[in-house]
Amino acid sequence: MRLSEARVVLTGASGGIGAAIADALCANGAQVLAVARHRESLAPLLERYPQQVFWIGADLTFLADRRKVLAAAQAMGGINLLINAAGVNHFAMLEQLEDSDINAMLAVNISAPICLTKILLPLLKQASSAMVVNVGSTYGSIGYPGYASYCASKFALRGFSEALRRELSDTRVGVLYVAPRATSTPMNSPAAQALNDALNANVDDPQTVASAVIRAIAGDHRELYLGWPERFFVRLNSLLPNLIDRSLRKHLPLIRRLSQKTDNEDLNP
Repeated sequence: MRLSEARVVLTGASGGIGAAIADALCANGAQVLAVARHRESLAPLLERYPQQVFWIGADLTFLADRRKVLAAAQAMGGINLLINAAGVNHFAMLEQLEDSDINAMLAVNISAPICLTKILLPLLKQASSAMVVNVGSTYGSIGYPGYASYCASKFALRGFSEALRRELSDTRVGVLYVAPRATSTPMNSPAAQALNDALNANVDDPQTVASAVIRAIAGDHRELYLGWPERFFVRLNSLLPNLIDRSLRKHLPLIRRLSQKTDNEDLNP
């Protein structure tokens, strides 16, 4: 896809990865309809690219707001790129989460992108070439303790992407699934940061992820897994899951201890 000809609907545009993707798209000449609940965090981008970025406030868990996005996409002359980058996360053992936390996570991480894709698909099919990009996670391929409900949502997003790609294989709409590894964004709680530090996890900045996503879009790729050894662990988990089971079990005491900390407690590992 030629990014200078891209007309994009981007969700999660005010988040760490989403904002970085929006910036990279505009730098390459794309027109971006930035979907976010609040305008304030998008102000610098709107000022820098006043002719390329258009904000629409929406909560994509509501049908009425998804229809607002559709109307805005029609008003900009149609789209050829949808990037589902909105997401939420909670680092906690399953028993520590309220039902409302779980339901909200599933609504944002899987129901909203599926339903938004459905409503925008007729527009995408009108383009000479188009793409749906779903931003998932390495945790969409590796079940990780402390992230059970988050993993469930990202496993679902990966499955949705694979099935939709095959469903659209005789059309001009491609599907790209992106799996970042740990990324430094405000979505990470202090406890999650402490766990990454304790395990010496590789953590990317949002700009690194955005650059990789932009290259994958330009190259019409189908999947993008960021980071080594994370790609290796994804492959190993599919072949020898018992090996990963034993490895992660060693970290359970640390994961349990950090997941029980509040923001005001000492989070040194």
